[in-house]
Amino acid sequence: MSIKISSQFDAGAIEVVNATSANAIDLNIRKDSHADIVQWFYFRLQGAQGEPCTIRFLNAGQAAYPKGWEGYQAMASYDRVNWFRVPTSYDGQVMTIEHTPGMDSVYYAYFEPYSWERHLELLDRAQMSENVRMLDLGSTVDGRDLNMLVIGEPSPEKKKVWVIARQHPGETMAEWFVEGMLDALLDPAHPFGRQLLKESVFYVVPNMNPDGSVRGNLRTNAAGANLNREWMNPSMERSPEVFLVLKKMHETGVDMCLDVHGDEGLPYVFVAGSESLPTWTDEQAQQQQRFIEDFKIASPDFQDVHGYGQTPFTDETLTMGSSHITHAFGCLSLTLELPFKDNANDPDPQVGWDGARSARLGAAVLQPVLNHVRALREAAGK
Repeated sequence: MSIKISSQFDAGAIEVVNATSANAIDLNIRKDSHADIVQWFYFRLQGAQGEPCTIRFLNAGQAAYPKGWEGYQAMASYDRVNWFRVPTSYDGQVMTIEHTPGMDSVYYAYFEPYSWERHLELLDRAQMSENVRMLDLGSTVDGRDLNMLVIGEPSPEKKKVWVIARQHPGETMAEWFVEGMLDALLDPAHPFGRQLLKESVFYVVPNMNPDGSVRGNLRTNAAGANLNREWMNPSMERSPEVFLVLKKMHETGVDMCLDVHGDEGLPYVFVAGSESLPTWTDEQAQQQQRFIEDFKIASPDFQDVHGYGQTPFTDETLTMGSSHITHAFGCLSLTLELPFKDNANDPDPQVGWDGARSARLGAAVLQPVLNHVRALREAAGK
């Protein structure tokens, strides 16, 4: 059987340079569909069972985040359900996978994908709960549905918790996180979920960038827009996803927001706040620190030693989701970053950081969210 490499499927992305023999497969990582962003890859290799494969990504050094390849191990799967890490090296220009497939067909990806079909299944499963309403906010550039889940019965005294994920579509760990959070929140036997539905309403957008997800983009939508730089002036033409979500936020109000992402370089789970805002207050700083301390207790996978550190306020600051939301609503709004690589504090050589671990972190976040909601209600005397 001859070697074949393909990527014409949901989120597939690769360019084949040469694939005549298993020990000399040369590829290029494909750009985002409408932007010069090189990073996400996802492809299928057939015809190399039992053969030692050398797969070289020739343009890895030109990636958007080349440091993302340092200490990185690519993911592989035979069934697209069980993913594992494979030996990967990077010499500063070329990234190389060395792997002997155990079956005729094997998939390789930058990170464990989260398919459009699974996204729809997540929405459908959630709406079966009596506590959930699924809303259609509108359509994306490609005409896909942009859906939001409203979880809990809205009332004036309840706090409004927003969770958005996958502004950058290749950061699939973000939707895995949301899946774990939703399953816990909607589990009648989960004590934090049960209590949160009594004291708050969740507004959840599991996938902010449907078009980029299906197209196999890392960072942009179908118009080439980086949605996390569109919050100051979103438009229906270039960034309808942000335009529609921000419009809904202004209709509902926001008492807390988590914007879930993945970080290519840092092998840690951490948050980035809005400390650089000129309007940042001591009270906001205390709220943020309390949330961080609570999250560290709820999940040892979360830490605050490694992160982005202090960043200065620039013209770009208010174009980004979490800082724009803090500025607009005066609430705690955080960018939560999950790793593409592994959690260096507690590494897993077999799978690294993966979808299941992201989902467990999503379930764990309910505890610090509940603590924050209660603190807000006590401060308001309710």
